[in-house]
Amino acid sequence: MPAIGLGTWPLRGADAERAVESGIGVGYRLIDTAAKYANEDAVGRGIRSSGVPREELFVTTKLRGSAMVADATREALERSLAALGTDYVDLYLIHWPLPWLGKASAAFLEMAALAEEGLIRSIGVSNFQAQHIERLTAETGLTPAVDQFECDPKIQRHALRAVLAEKGVAAQSWSPLGRGGPLLSDPVVLRAAEATSSTPGQIVLRWHRAQGIVPVAKSASAARQRENLDAIGMPPLPAEILAELDGLDPDDEGERGIRDSDTYEEL
Repeated sequence: MPAIGLGTWPLRGADAERAVESGIGVGYRLIDTAAKYANEDAVGRGIRSSGVPREELFVTTKLRGSAMVADATREALERSLAALGTDYVDLYLIHWPLPWLGKASAAFLEMAALAEEGLIRSIGVSNFQAQHIERLTAETGLTPAVDQFECDPKIQRHALRAVLAEKGVAAQSWSPLGRGGPLLSDPVVLRAAEATSSTPGQIVLRWHRAQGIVPVAKSASAARQRENLDAIGMPPLPAEILAELDGLDPDDEGERGIRDSDTYEEL
C-alpha cells in the first residue's frame, strides 16, 4: 500500500476525472473513492486518461450501508467495478459499521469470498471504532487489513490506534489535514512549518508519516497535490516538533467533536 493516497470526496464529474488524472500524473498511486461519493465512473475515467497501467495503481472503494441493508455486497462490488472500469479493486472497505444494523460481519465474510475470487485484493473497514473491530473479528475470525478513519494532530485517536496496532491493522486517515483552516493555522503547526521550510500541510502529513498512518488527502489542484506528495519524501520531523504536535490532543479530547460511528446512519 502506498504511503499516501489521493482522496476524491466530494469531487464529481469532470472535476473528479481531472483531479485523478492530475494526481496520477504527479505521482500518486493510491486512489480512494466510494460508492457513496457517486464519482466512481469519473475516477475510472481519470485513471484511464492518466495512461498509467492499472497494475501500477492501488484503487480503493467502499461498500455503502444500503448494500448491507439489502444483503447485496456482491452486487454492490460489481456495480463499483463496472463504474470504475476495472476487473478488481486493491482494497474494499465497509464504509461505516452501522452496528445497530448488525450486518457488518456478514458483509465482511462475503467480501472475503469475493477476494478469493480475485475481485478484491484486500478487505478492510472505515470509520470503525475499537469495539466495532473487536466485534467484527470475534464474529468472523478475520482481521481487516485496514481501518480508515478521521485523524489529524487535533484528533489523534490514541486508543483506537493502539487496538489497531495490537491486531496488526493498518491505519489510514481521511481528512488528514483537519478539514481546512483551524489545524493548518494553529501556532504549533505554523512554527513547525517555518522552522523546517515546509508548508503547514506538509507538517501535518509528516506527522501522519511519523505515526505510521497513511493519509488520504483530497486536492483538485496539481500544485497542491504535488506539495502533499512531496511531504512523504521529506526527512522525519525533529523529536521536539513531533512532541509539540502530539501535545495538540494528548487525551483524545478531539474525538468528542467527530461523527459518532455508533449511531451514524450512512445508507
